[in-house]
Amino acid sequence: MPAPSLSALAGLLLCLGPLQATERPTGFLDRSLPFQGEAHRYQVYVPADYTKAKRWPVILFLHGAGERGQDGLRPTIAGLGPAIRNQASRFPAIVVFPQIPPGTQWAGPQAELALAALDRTLAEFHADPRRVYLTGLSMGGHGAWYLAYRHPERFAALAPICGWIDELPSLDFRSPVVPPEDGPPLEALKRRLAGTPLWIFHGEQDHVVPVGSSREPARALGAGSGNVHYTEFPGLEHNAWDAAFALDPFIQWLFAQRRPAP
Repeated sequence: MPAPSLSALAGLLLCLGPLQATERPTGFLDRSLPFQGEAHRYQVYVPADYTKAKRWPVILFLHGAGERGQDGLRPTIAGLGPAIRNQASRFPAIVVFPQIPPGTQWAGPQAELALAALDRTLAEFHADPRRVYLTGLSMGGHGAWYLAYRHPERFAALAPICGWIDELPSLDFRSPVVPPEDGPPLEALKRRLAGTPLWIFHGEQDHVVPVGSSREPARALGAGSGNVHYTEFPGLEHNAWDAAFALDPFIQWLFAQRRPAP
């Protein structure tokens, strides 16, 4: 068979050009943003059927201590990332996976980094600003409490998994969610998050973060009444996140939450 002529190849490329131009990248995408003079890598998950024909909910996911680094990839290996890879159809949302460096936690500048990645994602994709959800595991569960306390107006729902409110000296985490000047932490938390739908998770046998770290705020916020839920997994140790993200009622509840129209 004779090789195609240059003119034929050119014609083929012209035909393919418009098709390729309409394709949009989906899956786990590499992203970076400048923050405090450095480039910070992170990941964004975009569903395979993403289109600008509708607005999409957005989940901000905060990783645990073991996923800290600078590669931008490790935040997707525990928690929400594997849940999406296992059954993507359960998560029809854009998901932001920021990453913080070793030796840091989701507080102060690193919390602002998470918000910067969220803002960049909201601007890049056709997102629904009324359906932005915040979740995280372990250190990221603490970070979810921390961010929600400071920016409750930004999130339609909050789901901390095996997180904590006060300092955790046993693991050298010393950034309390509630600043000392705000008064008793649980009372301040209740005032601040009174209008935020919550679902709190913890493993009953957690030997890393004591289960009381979730029981106490759940009780103070009125879990079991209104739109505050608390699930404690009997017999589970620190990894409560796999069970949480496998819980269909939680996922359905999450996507049903919307902030009031302005």
